[in-house]
Amino acid sequence: MVDTYKTRHHLMARAGLGGALCAFVTLNALAQNNLPDLGSSTPKWKVDVYYENDTRFRGKDNTNRTVGLSKFRNTVQVELDRELNNGWEFHGVLRGTWDGVYRINDDQYGKEAGGAINLDTTDPSGAFGGTRATPHGQGVVGDNGLIDTPFLGFDTNVNPNDGLRVLGDRWHDVEGGAAFGVPVRPCDYDSRGCTDFGGYGDKKRSELESPEFNSRLDFIREAYVKKTFTLDDQRSIFLKIGKQQVVWGRTDLFRVLDVINPVDYSRNNIYDELEDIRIPMWMVQAEYRMGGSESMQERNLQVVWNFDQFRANNLGQCGTANVILDAGCFFRGMKNLWDNGGTVANFANLPGVPDAFLATDFGPGQIGLNEVHLPSWKLKNTQLGIKYEGVTKGGLSFSLNALTYRSQLPSLRGARRGTNGFTGEFRESWPYLISFDMHFPRVNLIGGSMDFEWEAADAAVRVEAALTDGEEFANTSKAELYSENNVLRAVIGIDRPTFIPFINPRRTTLISGQLFFQHIFNHDDRRGPMGGRIGIPDWEDNVIGTLLVKAFLKNDRLSPQIIFAHDFRAQATVAAPQVEWLLSDNLKFAIGANVKLGSDNDRYKYDDCRACNPWPPFTSGNYGGDPTQAFSRGLAGLEPLGRFRAGPIGAAWAEDEIYATLRYKF
Repeated sequence: MVDTYKTRHHLMARAGLGGALCAFVTLNALAQNNLPDLGSSTPKWKVDVYYENDTRFRGKDNTNRTVGLSKFRNTVQVELDRELNNGWEFHGVLRGTWDGVYRINDDQYGKEAGGAINLDTTDPSGAFGGTRATPHGQGVVGDNGLIDTPFLGFDTNVNPNDGLRVLGDRWHDVEGGAAFGVPVRPCDYDSRGCTDFGGYGDKKRSELESPEFNSRLDFIREAYVKKTFTLDDQRSIFLKIGKQQVVWGRTDLFRVLDVINPVDYSRNNIYDELEDIRIPMWMVQAEYRMGGSESMQERNLQVVWNFDQFRANNLGQCGTANVILDAGCFFRGMKNLWDNGGTVANFANLPGVPDAFLATDFGPGQIGLNEVHLPSWKLKNTQLGIKYEGVTKGGLSFSLNALTYRSQLPSLRGARRGTNGFTGEFRESWPYLISFDMHFPRVNLIGGSMDFEWEAADAAVRVEAALTDGEEFANTSKAELYSENNVLRAVIGIDRPTFIPFINPRRTTLISGQLFFQHIFNHDDRRGPMGGRIGIPDWEDNVIGTLLVKAFLKNDRLSPQIIFAHDFRAQATVAAPQVEWLLSDNLKFAIGANVKLGSDNDRYKYDDCRACNPWPPFTSGNYGGDPTQAFSRGLAGLEPLGRFRAGPIGAAWAEDEIYATLRYKF
């Protein structure tokens, strides 16, 4: 794998660095001399200790308010190696972090975050008081609204108008969508909407500050033993057992085959190197190394069994700096609506007033996210993968891969139960109204990769492709509000060291480009009766391109680079310039920025399912069709499904940052 898109970002801590360095030197000395002897009297521990500070400052978001400090993360990492008895070797990596942003910038990410909010009522007719901002808890349709519905049961004492933000307000205007309030404080200060979405979503401030110290012992990044058993005829068996990362992919930034380990996007969205954001799992990895043949230089057969308890990708808890696709806020807000009720913008539409969409109060159990079905530890919930790889006599490296696993991304399936807020009736099979259960379906993957030298272009080429079966997507044309679709993903990357005289006439500059392609089979996307698009919001075909230009100056001690990524369907771009300076063999310093350009938000609007479920006269008065039948009429807005069309770049267009980082090896 060509390691080109790595973007480590480090800055010297502004206070207490001297004391921290002394402590880490002491830790290193203790590690070198006092770690236990695991049965071998001669070999010594090899220990490396690193300290890193990553400080980031974020500019104005969509609300036109400067966010300020978005990260002040201090990390200590200890890497341990030792030879054991009988040819076994041990490797371990321990990592602990503390991020001070939750205390230093607590009005954005801590106990003072959020506040009172207003939600939109669109009423150009003036029949219900006109278009206006409606405070959370005071819906036009509600217990205290112009249209009094005391049977809804929303209690503002349980879900007060405090500590909230409007869903998506950091990256888009409401623009007629079905937005609602989202709690944003750590869960020990505000428990509304807090639940375990697969390793995140229910964290206290201390757990957000130091995320590795949890019940899953994430401070153990790696801890495994390995051994090679030599057979005859140049054959051998390699065995690795323990907590580890298994890397199948040959690409950077986006994953195609590299899906065995889940990923922690809460550290820095998609922009940290995968080595740092993969979540290690307890696994067994075995390789049968068959050596060469008449046509092959090398042949290996690898089997991977991930026997760890299921772990989802960490998409970021709402109220933290990195919430990819703003999905964690959608989940927390929906869970709060189900548990406590709340106000939804632009919801009710009454007969005779087709242009009026009224902020509406809902009580508990009527709308939102009900249950989260995290797979428990069972043999059938473990992962099993097999890979055959080889190198031909001509130098072509390739692999054939197969994997069965639980999806690391959640699926939201329509919940066929709940209370009809307009009649008070509870049914186990009530038609869908933006109410979900969260599932993690079983996915099967087959694919392959290859890389080779393109001599005519003096370049290295990487190709990777995977076909999956069992993935689930939001689909508003289905009564269940989701569908199961096969997906093809592929990437081609080209890496070329090139002499660019005005940069460095004596040293090549690395130019590396990648194109990622995704196709969803049996894609469903069409116009509804109200004119909005209904079906699957994800694009049927999409391409994301990346480009890296990295130079090496001053005997490779100064390395400027810039990375571009462009999402062609979302029409969103990110540019990340960085300069890295190796001050000594042990001290590295870098400064950089992450700047994004977004598209017109109208292209992200999609069916929001306000008109999916008929509760006459409130939700079907002017939508056409049989008012007693549940189906989408195609009323579109940015919330909640526009995020899937915007993608990870478009949904973060207002998260421009500058940063400085420091990394020291003891």
